[in-house]
Amino acid sequence: MTAPGKGRTPEPAPPTTLFLFGAHGDLVKRLLMPALYNLSRDGLLGEGLRIVGVDHNPISDADFALKLENFIRNEAASKVGNGQDSLDPQLWAALAKGISYVRGDFLDEQTYRDLAAKIAANGTANAVFYLATAPRFFTEVVTRLGAAGLLEESAEGFRRVVIEKPFGSDLQTAEALNACLLKVMTEKQIYRIDHYLGKETVQNILVSRFSNSLFEAFWNNHYIDHVQITAAETVGVETRGSFYEHTGALRDMVPNHLFQLLAMVAMEPPAAFGADAVRGEKAKVVGAIRPWSVEQARANSVRGQYAAGKRDGQPLAGYREEPNVAPDSTTETFVALKVMIDNWRWVGVPFYLRTGKRMSVRDTEIVICFKPAPYAQFRDTEVDELQPTYLRIQIQPNEGMWFDLLAKRPGPELEMANIELGFAYKDFFTMQPSTGYETLIYDCLTGDQTLFQRADNIENGWRAVQPFLDAWKQDASVQAYAAGTDGPAAGDELLARDGRVWHRLG
Repeated sequence: MTAPGKGRTPEPAPPTTLFLFGAHGDLVKRLLMPALYNLSRDGLLGEGLRIVGVDHNPISDADFALKLENFIRNEAASKVGNGQDSLDPQLWAALAKGISYVRGDFLDEQTYRDLAAKIAANGTANAVFYLATAPRFFTEVVTRLGAAGLLEESAEGFRRVVIEKPFGSDLQTAEALNACLLKVMTEKQIYRIDHYLGKETVQNILVSRFSNSLFEAFWNNHYIDHVQITAAETVGVETRGSFYEHTGALRDMVPNHLFQLLAMVAMEPPAAFGADAVRGEKAKVVGAIRPWSVEQARANSVRGQYAAGKRDGQPLAGYREEPNVAPDSTTETFVALKVMIDNWRWVGVPFYLRTGKRMSVRDTEIVICFKPAPYAQFRDTEVDELQPTYLRIQIQPNEGMWFDLLAKRPGPELEMANIELGFAYKDFFTMQPSTGYETLIYDCLTGDQTLFQRADNIENGWRAVQPFLDAWKQDASVQAYAAGTDGPAAGDELLARDGRVWHRLG
């Protein structure tokens, strides 16, 4: 993420060998390769980029490139397409000539000797190792990269490692993984990726907050009553039953995605838009989340699981009926939490987080709820209490920002109505098709860590959710909710007991 500038054209990324571990997985073909194609379309990849798939399946260089091309054209056209043809033939040909493949076992030292040979043959010492693998391989691959000398930097070239979530499964495993990484490389070589931070509307939170003095004037506990952060999905677990059974909604979404949104909203102004300054302020916010006791964590959390339901008249299966899910599973597919940030700006302001699958609509949003204005001047009218007003930041699908304001309804009586002021991104900007990974991959290639998580941020996030995990070990019960609805009734009650309600989704 480059610092804000007027009319600045980013430089193409330097010559680099990009190794994609887990090359036959969905992440590579659905997101990473389309993102690389889009970066090439935008002129942000230099001619010296070489893409090397690494996996155990046998396939030739040409067939691997053709497999990726066919997938992008036929199955991911909506992400990278322009009209009827999802690929520009000349553009793809230029990218494809730099694609090759290494067959190898991630646990075999010979694989890493083959990677070293690829770097030597490509004519640049710069290398990025992207671990698009199952989490169980993270420490194994990194340890072997270090043992093979592939992480040693020099004046001639950098070495970087990109690691996908989940980064650990609790505080202890996250600390162990960080310790393993830092044995073989430095923090500046580690790029812990969270694809939510690649979304334009997430990055716009920083710009909107810190470039408009209007926001900063009321961005505190004097004017804000509470904050809601929601990530609702209409899809179920689909083919990820085995993964989800061991993960659940909290581990999958809260210490990474939702806490990153919380940090963007709640962080103090950084000294500059540099990686160290921004990441330092984000880590402070997550570190200031109040550590609940186990009893408090149980009282301030809701676990839900979708049961059979309907959407548009069509039946939807319950979670326990999904493939690779235990028939008596207590894994949560919905979670709602109340957290508090104990610092000067936010003391007394609750942050309510919720995320769930098979909900009524797909909607990721941040809602800032302001305290109602004094209403003494309305005491002789029908208006005996003013409703709160909101600032809504829509992350997806209808990206934009809206203020909900109160205005007088036309007519002789003093009646009020809610109106919306705001903007949708699509109405003001021409937005190229993207996967959300473009900015993150480009930043990694150019050495900008602003949008990547630092070790202390990761560990602070797990430290904040650990009380919930501990509470749920003692009581693993889940509240059922019908697929196609907005979660269990207990999720509404979490706010209702504080005299608040969730903002309506959609």
